[in-house]
Amino acid sequence: MKNIDEIIGKLKFDEKGLVTAVAQDHETGEILMLAFMNEESFRRTVETGQAVYWSRSRKKLWHKGEESGNVQIVKEIYVDCDADAIVLKIKQVGGAACHTGHRTCFYRRIEDEGLVEEGTPLFDPDKVYKHKGE
Repeated sequence: MKNIDEIIGKLKFDEKGLVTAVAQDHETGEILMLAFMNEESFRRTVETGQAVYWSRSRKKLWHKGEESGNVQIVKEIYVDCDADAIVLKIKQVGGAACHTGHRTCFYRRIEDEGLVEEGTPLFDPDKVYKHKGE
């Protein structure tokens, strides 16, 4: 993409230099996760065609799937009307977008009795992530 600098110039990053990024399955429309991007992660996402986010907790770039192999192939990128949030329409490799092993990070539904989990994890995070338990 030759006009990436122009696009980045139009995005409204917050005081921490971040925009909200929603990952959505490009075929089904299912919302898989919410994360954040800074200018560098947005640029790398566009350049590589795979989702790269900014990890607020680790304070570093986070190439989705770098440990699990469950990368996100970016099919399309949409910017909202205020230019402070984006939607990545992606193909989720490996089936699971959530670090808990679930397909989506939104696997808990609010009901009268409280939070109810839906679905079964597709992998065991303790067996996939090296940093767990450290």
